[in-house]
Amino acid sequence: MPQPIAVIDFETTGMAPAQGARATEVAIVLIEGGQVVDRFQSLMRTGAWIPPFITRLTGITNAMVAAAPPAEDVMRDAARFVGSAPMVAHNAAFDSKFWQTELALAGEAAPQPFACTVLLSRRIYPEAPSHSLSRLTAHLGLPVAERAHRALADAEMAAALLARMQQDLCLRHALAWPEHALLMQLQRCTRARMKAWLNENAAPAQMSMAL
Repeated sequence: MPQPIAVIDFETTGMAPAQGARATEVAIVLIEGGQVVDRFQSLMRTGAWIPPFITRLTGITNAMVAAAPPAEDVMRDAARFVGSAPMVAHNAAFDSKFWQTELALAGEAAPQPFACTVLLSRRIYPEAPSHSLSRLTAHLGLPVAERAHRALADAEMAAALLARMQQDLCLRHALAWPEHALLMQLQRCTRARMKAWLNENAAPAQMSMAL
């Protein structure tokens, strides 16, 4: 049975926790075998001020987060929701930092490994005109969220993208169902080694048919 994977997206007050930015919203979509099985979403109150340009981008206001649950409670609930599932995000370098920082502030560990759909898309779809979430989603003919830059909408798009990647690795490249550990290997693979890597990881049945 395929392992569950938690696809996460944060909305935030800025670009990096190291610059003082805090999360304003988190959403997680749990998928198994390419199918959505559960969802988690919440605004969160940190006391951080949301700049006007962020409100214009996300639609999240200072009044909305002032009425939201405390960030520590939200993050503890999010950690329980994810459990031991490995994680995926579109631009994981961004979301993983907020996951780790906000959980640390809530007194929780963040041991989950992160795979990145940006890095994966550069290997699987090198012909794509852009690897931004909305343009890549449109390029592949996947549903595009009506309200981008809200956490659940973006997490849903990233989950659909991940499922499409897993399917294409099976159908186009003869891999067995790619679990999270294999995706982590693939995102570290150089473009020059892609063909060799795909051959090395082809499903045994497909390899025997080729022989």
